[in-house]
Amino acid sequence: MRCLVTGATGYLGGRLVPRLIAAGHRVRCLVRDPAKLRDVPWAGEVEVVRGDVLDRARLDAAARDVDVVHYLVHSLHQADFADADRRGAVNTARAAEAAGVRRIVYLGGLHPPGAALSPHLASRKEVGEVFLASSVPAVVLQAAVVIGSGSASFEMLRYLTERLPVMVTPRWVRNRVQPIAVRDVLRYLVEAVELPARVNRTFDIGGPEVLTYLEMMLRYARVAGLRPRRVLPVPLLTPRLSAHWVNLVTPVPRSIAVPLIESLVHEVVCREHDVDEHLPGPLTGYDEAVALALARVRDAEVETRWSGASVPGAPSDPLPSDPAWSGGSSYVDVRERRSAATPERLWEVVEGIGGDRGWYSFPPAWAVRGWLDRLVGGVGLRRGRRDPRRLNVGEALDWWRVEEVERGRLLRLRAEMRVPGLAWLELRVAPGGDGGSVYRQRAVFVPRGLAGHLYWWLVWPFHGVVFGGMVRNITSEAELTSEFRKS
Repeated sequence: MRCLVTGATGYLGGRLVPRLIAAGHRVRCLVRDPAKLRDVPWAGEVEVVRGDVLDRARLDAAARDVDVVHYLVHSLHQADFADADRRGAVNTARAAEAAGVRRIVYLGGLHPPGAALSPHLASRKEVGEVFLASSVPAVVLQAAVVIGSGSASFEMLRYLTERLPVMVTPRWVRNRVQPIAVRDVLRYLVEAVELPARVNRTFDIGGPEVLTYLEMMLRYARVAGLRPRRVLPVPLLTPRLSAHWVNLVTPVPRSIAVPLIESLVHEVVCREHDVDEHLPGPLTGYDEAVALALARVRDAEVETRWSGASVPGAPSDPLPSDPAWSGGSSYVDVRERRSAATPERLWEVVEGIGGDRGWYSFPPAWAVRGWLDRLVGGVGLRRGRRDPRRLNVGEALDWWRVEEVERGRLLRLRAEMRVPGLAWLELRVAPGGDGGSVYRQRAVFVPRGLAGHLYWWLVWPFHGVVFGGMVRNITSEAELTSEFRKS
């Protein structure tokens, strides 16, 4: 099939495209800024065209010779999002009719019948009705909360749970929700392409469990390894006041928090499961979906998660195109220094770090931290290192574990000390021109709960001494030994 994906730079679009390709479909992406897809791994396997669903002429051109249109556009960031979404849907339906498209696939919002809907849900419902009323067969998938890193609804739940050990909860957190894993949503979006033309309807889609939003937060805490959350019900906390609170304690923008919370006033539970008759398949449980959304951090693939250098393989993993506020909290300390030493000599110093040679900065601070770690049952600095010159993946190095070694270029260490979160230290060496080199050091900390955030800010004043000293002393040691060898 030839598929046109609108919203290919968005949360679901960026995950859907490679899965359509893997399923053997040819894909065309309609985006306002093609540069946003320039560096994705699948850029060379798709056709990227500039356009917008509000620009009918460009939309007509993009829909030409297409079998299926995936409509994944939503304008929550705009004040007049309902009007923009209506016009975009009408344009897409008309363009699909004119081009002889065989099917439209749209992901809308699950909503109770006959209720006075929030503007957000009303708009999603209206867009689906526009497609179903057109002459092109449409599949309108209706989902509630999508569980996956980068999903706005999941990120709001993540931040609220992680940052608030005592939660002030409004009445709506006791409303029932049927969440669904992002991998299951994507499976439906891919497989809907093959549905016969007679299928022109909505399908409620949800995971195997119905939970309250409060139960979702409490179970998130358990899966994430957080301490049990305490709950203080406040019945007078309205959805709009709740949105202000979310905006205050999380990085989720208020323009997104308001419509999401207004939608949670409704109970969003599947009324039918007819999709199972047409697109049968196993569904992911809530706890597993949360674990998958957190798996990239737990597996410690820091480069994928934090630098955006590559696109992860699982739909629950973060993508470079996800919003800056998604992916959970993290703190990063990055330092860089040029050195007159050759890259080879600088690497010798980097790979020889730790053990008897120490960490090249303020030894008393490292010693005290090691003693404190042992007092609380941690490993401290007592493990040392196996070989004084060479490191291999999986080895212990004082209170670190060697996670990655690219000889001559990269050493990545994962902390095994007792801290309220996950921590890595990454040391890089690169050629610097004129025979010299560049040393780059990056510390990453992913806090667990409020204690993790407090821990980072308590130790932050010492970073200049510890991390700054490391950068200066590692490069100086490399230069000093280089001069010694020359003499």
